[in-house]
Amino acid sequence: MTNIGIFFASDTGNTEKIAEKIATRLELETNDIAGCSNEVFDDFDLLILGTPTANYGEMQPDWDCFVPELEDADLSGKKVALFGLGDQVDYPDSFQDAMGDLADLIVEAGGELVGQWPTDGYEFNDSRAVKDDKFVGLALDEDRQPELTDDRIATWLATLGLSA
Repeated sequence: MTNIGIFFASDTGNTEKIAEKIATRLELETNDIAGCSNEVFDDFDLLILGTPTANYGEMQPDWDCFVPELEDADLSGKKVALFGLGDQVDYPDSFQDAMGDLADLIVEAGGELVGQWPTDGYEFNDSRAVKDDKFVGLALDEDRQPELTDDRIATWLATLGLSA
């Protein structure tokens, strides 16, 4: 069994709620990234990291504070699956940008991104989270499409080979 760590940062509580939904399905606990150092990742083979996109394409402040830790981290040999929250209607030009920025940091630290997600079913103009015509992780919109969240989580976890 893969040792899985679920980490998140949240302002409104939506990202924490999604992290808890994922954790419940996998019978795991969640970890708030606030105040952590990169050593928290050491004991895990698979990291599931969640972030909202704040304002116009900005990282959530707790992730932003964690950037120096990520820059010093060695994630070689670790698989990393991302999930992001954003609002595709009010912020169509920066939808899920923070997830894209987090993905770039993970790759720079040597992590292997897994769990890419199709862009079908979303309406937005631009996103730094889209690479090779897919989101770098699970894209969720609790403001405009909350009714799709549970099915999207289940499908995404299945693509990761995790029981949902």
